[in-house]
Amino acid sequence: MKIYAFIDSQNLNLAVRLAGWILDFKKFRIHLKDKYNVCKAYIFIGYTSKNKGLYKFLRKAGYTVVFKPTLRGENGAIKGNCDAELVLHCVSECVNFDKAIIVSGDGDFYCLVKYLKEKGKLLSIGIPNRDKYSALFREFSNNRFYITDQRKFLEYKKERH
Repeated sequence: MKIYAFIDSQNLNLAVRLAGWILDFKKFRIHLKDKYNVCKAYIFIGYTSKNKGLYKFLRKAGYTVVFKPTLRGENGAIKGNCDAELVLHCVSECVNFDKAIIVSGDGDFYCLVKYLKEKGKLLSIGIPNRDKYSALFREFSNNRFYITDQRKFLEYKKERH
C-alpha cells in the first residue's frame, strides 16, 4: 500500500513551538515511515534564499520539498501561505497513492480531509498540537493523531560535544 504524507510546515512548526518544544524534522520523517509506512512525504514551505540550508536538510531527511514564493508583508514579516499548493498537490497525486496523511491543524484543510475520507483515501490527520487545532476536525476522531503526544521521541535536542 502506498501512503503519502502532505505536511503544512508552517502550521506544524508553529503549533509544536506553541506547545513549548521544537520538532526534530528528521525524527518526524522516520516516525512517519516507521509508524505509518509513509513512502513519500511532501512538505510545503515558503521559499526564501536565506533558508537554503534548511531546504537541503529537509531533502536529505527524506522529504519532497514543495515551495511557495514568499512576500514581505507591510509589517516586514515574510508570508508564504502554502494551503492551496498542498490541496492542489494532494488531489493531483491522488491516483498515485492508496492512503494519505494530512499534517496540519488548520481548518482550511477540512474540505481536503473530507474529500479524501469520501474517496476512501484518508489514513489520518496528523494534528501538531492537541490543545490548538480546528474544531472542524472533531468529526474525524477515528482518523487523527497528535504530534505533541510524541514529544519524547520527536523533540529536537542539541547534540552535546
